[in-house]
This record gives sequence, structure tokens and C-alpha cells, in this order.
Amino acid sequence: MSWRDKLRDELAGISLFSMGRHSLRAREGNQELSVELVALDSLACAFERLALSSTTLAGASVDRLKKTAEALSSRVNYLMEPVQPIEVDPEQCTVQLRSVPPQKDEDKTSYYELLVQRSGEISLMRYEHVDGQGRAPVPAHVTREVLARLVEDFSAVAG
Repeated sequence: MSWRDKLRDELAGISLFSMGRHSLRAREGNQELSVELVALDSLACAFERLALSSTTLAGASVDRLKKTAEALSSRVNYLMEPVQPIEVDPEQCTVQLRSVPPQKDEDKTSYYELLVQRSGEISLMRYEHVDGQGRAPVPAHVTREVLARLVEDFSAVAG
């Protein structure tokens, strides 16, 4: 079964909601999906964190993580802002991708942040930085179709 079909089935089993939270967990082969939903309707959802773990990516070298991040940035070109690798932490074996450029309003900046980690996990969160207050996670709002594409793209680059 494809991730798209699996995700569609998992979402169909969740009652629509606009307040509260639901942790969606699913497994396909050597990969495990985790989505922290904060809203779900018939067309879209909002999540605080999306993560896909792969045993194939676990223990990867920093070079492999960089290549994975580059492949991810070329595939994930349908979000509000394009994402690209911005930092490699060889000590923590993590590659960080962010929105480039981020979305800027008068007093705040919003952006996506993706992490590709040696633990085998690829994760996505959205952050908002308000002048004088620092950054805080905010829900990412996407259609169900975009959520499915994200999961499929994470899966494809994780191997």
C-alpha cells in the first residue's frame, strides 16, 4: 500500500475537529509516520509536527544526510515558501532546511523548518518569530493532498 493510500485511510478514521489534538501514527515497511494534528476538516488539516523515521536513513553519514536534504529541497517545491538546506551540524549529524525566503509581515517572520537527522528521522515544523519575543512553533496549514505529498516525498528521499 502506498503512503498516500495509507494516509487517506488513517485520516478517514479520525473525526473532523477544529480544537484539540490527535496523534496519527502509521507504519509502512521500514518507515514510521508521526503527525501531530491540531485540526482536520474534509479538505485540509493543521499540524504542529510531521515526522517520518526510516531505518534505512538511520546511522547515515553527514554526506548522505546532506544529499537527502538536497533531494528533499528539490522535491518539496509546493509549500508557501521554498525550502533549502541552510546549516549542517556534523557534531549532531543533522542537516537543517528552512524557508528561503521566509514569510515576513510587519512584526513577525514565519518559516518552515525541516531536519534530516542521523537518527533516521525527517521532520517538518512551522515557526513564527515575533519581534522582541523570539520564535515559537505554530501550526502548519496544508490541504490533505499536500500532506500526502509531503509524506511521499519524505519517504522517497529516506529510502
